[in-house]
Order: sequence, then structure tokens, then C-alpha cells
Amino acid sequence: MVELEAKSPGGITLSISGMTCVGCANTVTRVLARVAGVDSATVDFASGRAMVAGGARLEDLIAAVTAAGYGVQPLQGMTAGGQHERS
Repeated sequence: MVELEAKSPGGITLSISGMTCVGCANTVTRVLARVAGVDSATVDFASGRAMVAGGARLEDLIAAVTAAGYGVQPLQGMTAGGQHERS
């Protein structure tokens, strides 16, 4: 798992496809970290998930990951901590 310093709780969990190694996870982490509003990004190669904290727009996160050559889908009902959101 690759981590940047967390500055805020909660966030967005994304499913990342097309990663074939830990280097890919590092690339996705760097790409997400550069998006405006991202406080922290954690990408887990084994699970194929990215957790992003901060005020970034989902559309910007998806565009950045797609531009880097990976597939991305938001995981509905999940927070960055991996907990299901309650209504």
C-alpha cells in the first residue's frame, strides 16, 4: 500500500482497473495526489482500491486516473476508511 499523509477524514473510494504491479499503484497515487483539492491518496494494489481524502471533485479524480491509462469507477456507499455509509 502506498500512502501520503492524511489531513482530513472521510473521502472517496475508487475501484482502479488495469494495475499490473505496485509501480502502477505508485503511479495512480501520484496522479491522484496532483488533483486539486486532494489532501491524501492511498492506493492498494492487492484490492484495486484507491482512497482519496479532501475536497476534490469526483469528475477530476476520474479524469486524472483515466488520462494515466487506468480504468476507474467510484465505489458507491463507501467512505475512504472502507466503511459503508449509513443513510
